[in-house]
Amino acid sequence: MVNYTTTPARDVETGLGQETVVLVEKKSSSGWMGKLLLAMFLMLVCSAGAVFFTWFSSGRQEPQAFPAEAEALIQRRRTEPLRCLLSNQSKAAIHLEGRVRDGEQGQKQLVWSNDQGQAFAQGGFKFQDNAVLIPASGLYFVYSQASFRVSCGDEDAEAGSRGLTPLSHRIWRYSDVTGGQSTLLSAVRSACQPSMMEGGNSEGQGWYNTIYLGAVFRLKAGDKLWTETNQLSQLEADEGTNFFGVFAL
Repeated sequence: MVNYTTTPARDVETGLGQETVVLVEKKSSSGWMGKLLLAMFLMLVCSAGAVFFTWFSSGRQEPQAFPAEAEALIQRRRTEPLRCLLSNQSKAAIHLEGRVRDGEQGQKQLVWSNDQGQAFAQGGFKFQDNAVLIPASGLYFVYSQASFRVSCGDEDAEAGSRGLTPLSHRIWRYSDVTGGQSTLLSAVRSACQPSMMEGGNSEGQGWYNTIYLGAVFRLKAGDKLWTETNQLSQLEADEGTNFFGVFAL
């Protein structure tokens, strides 16, 4: 803003008696103050912009290369939950396949195996002396199957045993809690029944029957389970026809 002031001036030629009024321009100091404040404001804006740009740039740093040990640790932490999930889903279970073999003193024996056919064992189950050892106390489903093919011939008729040929299959349990053995499951079938023979089966023809056992039991850690089967010479030899298993619930 420009102010004007009046300054009296004397005319030398006309003498002292006359005076002339001269307008003198006087610049106000408020104009310089405004420009100074504007310059300071612009400097502050520039400084704030520089600080913000620096902060934003530092927040978006490029990924750093990690040593091999650090990368392995990160990968292990990522996969650990999945491993825990898989381990929780892998319940204790055992499935055995059976074969008839000659035992001691020439007697036949149904021998179970955990390494043939579809047999397997996981979750702490142990297989020892043709018996299954329970790894921990809890609820278990116990099952077994025995498949027979009996020849109903003249010898049975002469002996008067036609219709009285028993087929049995049993699962035993031994527990330290009870201090003895007890039957878990058992079943008996009769082969060569007269009704079956009259229905069209001729003498000497094979007669098929399967005994399946299965139920839920509360077992204790260390319990021992095994099977007992008669008529071993009449057992089917095909894979998957005779099996024995336990799995945790």
